[in-house]
Amino acid sequence: MSKLSIDELAVFAKKKGFVFPSTEIYGGMAGFFEYGPLGVELKNNIKASWWKTFVQSREDVFGLDGSLISSAKIWEASGHLASFSDMLVQCVKCGKSHRADSLVEDTLKINVDGIKADALNKLIADNNIKCPECKSDLKPVESFNLMFPVQIGAEKTKDSTAYLRGETAQLIFAAFRNIVDSSRVKLPFGIAQVGKAFRNEISPRNFLFRTREFEQMELEFFIKPDDRKCLLLEKKHLDLAFFFYSAEDQEKKKEHSQTKISDMLKKKKLDEWHAYWLAESYLWFTGLGMKEENLRVREHTKTELSHYSSATFDIDYNFPFGWKEIYGNANRGQFDLAQHMKHSGKSLEIFDEDEKGRIVPRVIEPSFGVDRAFMSFLYDAYNDDTERGNIVLKLHPKLAPIKVGVFPLINKLDKDARKVYDMLKDEFACTYDRGGSIGRRYARADEQGIPFCITIDFETLEDKAVTIRDRDNTKQERIKISKLKDKLGELLNQ
Repeated sequence: MSKLSIDELAVFAKKKGFVFPSTEIYGGMAGFFEYGPLGVELKNNIKASWWKTFVQSREDVFGLDGSLISSAKIWEASGHLASFSDMLVQCVKCGKSHRADSLVEDTLKINVDGIKADALNKLIADNNIKCPECKSDLKPVESFNLMFPVQIGAEKTKDSTAYLRGETAQLIFAAFRNIVDSSRVKLPFGIAQVGKAFRNEISPRNFLFRTREFEQMELEFFIKPDDRKCLLLEKKHLDLAFFFYSAEDQEKKKEHSQTKISDMLKKKKLDEWHAYWLAESYLWFTGLGMKEENLRVREHTKTELSHYSSATFDIDYNFPFGWKEIYGNANRGQFDLAQHMKHSGKSLEIFDEDEKGRIVPRVIEPSFGVDRAFMSFLYDAYNDDTERGNIVLKLHPKLAPIKVGVFPLINKLDKDARKVYDMLKDEFACTYDRGGSIGRRYARADEQGIPFCITIDFETLEDKAVTIRDRDNTKQERIKISKLKDKLGELLNQ
């Protein structure tokens, strides 16, 4: 992968119009970003691919777009108000707050996922860890809730405090009854949602990796409680090989190793439905060009498992700052539906034709971070081509913000080139560029990730053909204008 640092990626992303700091003219705010002209297209393409793959191309998944602000009762039922927290330490002198686990990890270069407050306090004391800002002592570790409260209406009452959603999943569980009643669903089935979530992070960091406003692509898949046999599990899933970091290897301080989904099933690491969704999710990443050597599956250790999960597996990406989660897959069991039934007093059972009775389904949850996927795809695509003398952003054609660049060789050919551009722009995301030499325009297109460039030259006036230039290998091919649409469609859908 590229040796680009996280700060260098942020500079590149800003310079090329992918991502900007939010409200930068006022000094910006930590943990908030805005997606520029190229960034919004790339981000939309990621979400569109996910929605097409996991919703529109399936008969067993239904979509939802839930509210960003929701009742405190939802978050009380889910446990977020009581336990959706990170560990905080504060400097006794300058008052600066730090996320305790991140501070310990950065200082000691160890993994402390799932570690408790007492153990963090001991590590800080034993290793004489000080405030990074002023080198003073730190107060004891305390819990800091990450939910953002919102005042609803003009009058402050016990019911006027709502919350920005801390995840999209809970809105799915809250809407479960309405979707079951309106959509003629039959187990097993899923409900999917793409949208914003908000967490009041103590220490936003690493560009888009840890922010206070972010986007998720989540799917809750509902299954009969005793159903362990997945009829959707195929040979391609069972034979899928990848780097795997087991809980045992983590505890023994070993490195990750190669394994297959079939091996995980034999070792009873997970059930078939869990395995199916882990494999499908991994294949989505690699199907869009993400390099397998930069991905691994990591099993959560017992100490870090969420209260609702019996087994969780992350897909990590090998960032310059370490292997970090870009996806999580949890076996949530019946926890969420049972909690919302208990707190709302409403039944979220579903009638099962086979059982001839009402049941509470269990849940497998594949959860993707949009912004983290965005950053991973950028890292994977970034290539400093010393031979060309410019950056080449080798994004998968399905993700590329702009699919086609149209260039007149010289300005005298502008009218003819415009005709080609006008012919293509309603079918493909195109850009038109007539500024500078053709080589400089190719370089700009490479840096924007444009897969194919069309050049209109003097020969075009004679043979009614254009040159298609491939971004990845710079090879050029002559194509008749009459066949250009079909050729581009073929190239972009390879």
